[in-house]
Amino acid sequence: MPHLHVEYSENLRELDVDRLLLRLNHVLVCSGQFADELDIKSRAVALASFRVGTALQERAFAHIKLAILSGRSPEVKRQLSASLLEVLKEEIPGTPGVDIQLCVEVLDIDRDSYSKTHLPA
Repeated sequence: MPHLHVEYSENLRELDVDRLLLRLNHVLVCSGQFADELDIKSRAVALASFRVGTALQERAFAHIKLAILSGRSPEVKRQLSASLLEVLKEEIPGTPGVDIQLCVEVLDIDRDSYSKTHLPA
């Protein structure tokens, strides 16, 4: 825990996904909200089929879903969201003529039903 999912439109061609995920993971570690860096799992998926709105102009997006165990305050969630959004803004270069939307949502995972195990190397 936590689980970080990044979905982004395939037309963000300049995005360095490995660098983005590493920076996002560092934000989570530095937040002090998670006991061990080993618990942070992030992944990214480029979407070839997408549409933003109805206009025919080229548009793009990146969306982060951060799933964390329930019980954290709204303020902690706001801070996590804002920190992750800042990294997105830094890592996704603007593209002339392309409207790009960036967003982050923080979701609670019910602690009582979450199960986990670790199979060490």
